[in-house]
Amino acid sequence: MTRAHGLKLKQRLHWFALHGVIRGFASFGAKRGDMQGRLIADPAVRADPGGFADELRQRGRIVRGRAAWLTADHALAHQLLRSDDFTVTAIGGTLPGPLGWLEQKTSVKGRLHPLLPPSMLSVEPPEHTRYRKTVSSVFTTRAVAALRERVQQAATDLLNGIDAGPTESIDVVERYCAQLPVTVIGDILGVPDHDRPRILEFGELAAPSLDVGLSWEQYLQVESGLDGFNSWLAQHLGRLQRNPGEDLMSQIIQAGDEGTRLNDEELRATAGLVLAAGFETTVNLLGNGIRILLEHPDQLAMLLDDPELWPGAVEEILRLESPVQLSARIALVDTEVAGHTVAAGEPVVLYLAGANRDPEVFEDPHRFDVTRDNAGKHLSFSGGRHFCLGAALARAEGEVGLRAFFERYPDAQLAGGGNRRDTRVLRGWSTLPIRLGEARAAVRS
Repeated sequence: MTRAHGLKLKQRLHWFALHGVIRGFASFGAKRGDMQGRLIADPAVRADPGGFADELRQRGRIVRGRAAWLTADHALAHQLLRSDDFTVTAIGGTLPGPLGWLEQKTSVKGRLHPLLPPSMLSVEPPEHTRYRKTVSSVFTTRAVAALRERVQQAATDLLNGIDAGPTESIDVVERYCAQLPVTVIGDILGVPDHDRPRILEFGELAAPSLDVGLSWEQYLQVESGLDGFNSWLAQHLGRLQRNPGEDLMSQIIQAGDEGTRLNDEELRATAGLVLAAGFETTVNLLGNGIRILLEHPDQLAMLLDDPELWPGAVEEILRLESPVQLSARIALVDTEVAGHTVAAGEPVVLYLAGANRDPEVFEDPHRFDVTRDNAGKHLSFSGGRHFCLGAALARAEGEVGLRAFFERYPDAQLAGGGNRRDTRVLRGWSTLPIRLGEARAAVRS
């Protein structure tokens, strides 16, 4: 067997252990009504997360799936995100004996992944405390305020660069929703302008990496994206270590003392997480926001008439169209949850998209209302010690980006159905055709 054939076989076995078996069982279970199988394999769930959440809630506050518990209950999700009896999971971490062994034997050693240590998404204290403290020391309120000004300038520049006429249509994801976060993430990571298209490329390739049950083609795309990003990132961080700039990543590299400073692998994991958690989710927030506002012109009219409503509108968009649809935790000990015993080692899928539509918390939960006074109780940024470090920046990008777009193009209309991203954990649009209408002369600050 040639080396190339050996590597291909290793890839096939890794896909089989990590995704293939799950994909097969999920498809089988979905046809028989298993809720976990439907969450993975039923396209109707992605089309109507609210309907799925209602059905899941009707079955109980917490429901047993084929291999995991599931909940769409806001109070339970809020509790488990903060519970010391539950821990985060790593990709492949819940595979049963033989599959877990095969996955470990065939995985590529040293490849960074947003759901593998030392990513903050997959570690707990004390490592998580050290990583978060280091990043928080740089990612301050003042730093976010400065980035907000950069978001405003970037939004204005992007809108000034759109040369389509009022009757022409553009893909607003490609021309605007993706480009705005590229600018922000590029500034944070200290990426030169000529390298910034790589962020967009890697972000799109690696977006499905948070999912399980990938097809072979998706798996190859993710592996290629992660390999390319890891290689580029190692070189980029090396340049910043030799010649630090004013960007936040350069500050993170230099932050801490001898005992707390992040090593090279931890720095790459942190930078990778900034991309994975801060780029694709913001693209989705902007795309979801534009779509839902165009579908609710009465709500958009309220925002254009009273710009003070924009912060609440972003919270409502995050609630109703959460860019992150679900999370998971694993029980560390046998734990009583809503009258059921979740055994040590068993995973619980927290269906955040459902918790955000819990009628016990949100009145008329499927209705889009930019004046909803408790929209900020959504769980789209997770909770507890793993609450999203970039939440304030994401809110700023959503508020500034959406307001700037609609103040420039208040008469924009949908020009087609668009295409949803083929991902389960992340929810957004891959294409969204928009007819812009007449442009206003300037965007208000």
